[in-house]
This record gives sequence, structure tokens and C-alpha cells, in this order.
Amino acid sequence: MGAPATRLVLDDEAACLACPRIGAVDPPPRERIIRTSRWTVAHAFNANLEGWLVVLPLRHVVTVDALDDVEADELGPLLRGCSAALRAVLGCEKTYVLQLAESVGFNHVHFHVVPRGADLPEAYRGPSIFGLLGSASLDVVEPARMDEIALGVRGHLVEAGFAASP
Repeated sequence: MGAPATRLVLDDEAACLACPRIGAVDPPPRERIIRTSRWTVAHAFNANLEGWLVVLPLRHVVTVDALDDVEADELGPLLRGCSAALRAVLGCEKTYVLQLAESVGFNHVHFHVVPRGADLPEAYRGPSIFGLLGSASLDVVEPARMDEIALGVRGHLVEAGFAASP
């Protein structure tokens, strides 16, 4: 057996890139579609696909099992609501819901709610959908379009009773 592995420990919350965005005072619609008592929903800032949402707990949490009971109780209905809102706003055939939180600076638990249209090329279906997030070879969704989608999704979520409009 070799030498024991050295583990680098970082102050994860201080290195978190999501926490400052969550705490922003007056964000554009794309950065705060809605806020519940425990969650916020935003359009992914580096998405190459319209309507790519992220659902994040308001407090810094790095594992799903660290969610408290209220966070856990709100999560399922919120994911369902985001999926329904994307189908209504974008007319997508289905949505994918994924949670990894592995990228540097993004250990903060977050759930991707991704619209999958009928016309999505096979090359991007299933787990390959991540090829449409942060791809330098593809255009990022324009901020004005993200805001337009965000306002449509917000309307559906507010109507469904998830939160008052921010």
C-alpha cells in the first residue's frame, strides 16, 4: 500500500460561486425567476439551450441528504412545477432533472431542470445534454431571451402558488 492520500480542504462556502448570486439584492428575472421560503430558481447563465433552469437551496448545502425537512418537502413540488412551466412556455416534449454539483465553484447543491424538445438532436439526448451547457463552440442564450423565458416561467409558478412574484 502506498502513502495515504493527502486531502485538500477548502472553505467550500467561501469558494461557492452560487451563493453570491443567490444573495444578490436586485437581480434580473433570469437570475431569480422565483424564490420560495427555501429555494430559488434561475436560468443557467452559461446555457446554450433556452430554458435551462437551475433550482438551488437558499442556504449553502453540498449534499442532498443535508437538506432539512422543509427544503426536502418543497423540492419535489417545485421541480414538478418548473417542469410544467417549461412545457407550457417552451412547448418542450419533456424535461430532464439532474443533480451533480461537481464543477469547481458549484458544489452548492443544485438541480438542473432542462427542457428536451422533440427536435433536440440525438447527440444531446440523455446525459449528453451537458454538451449544451457552457460549450464554447455554441452561442450562449442571450440575456434578453433568458429574461423573457424567466418571466414566462415565473408567471406559471406564481399562478401555481409556488411564490409571490419577486
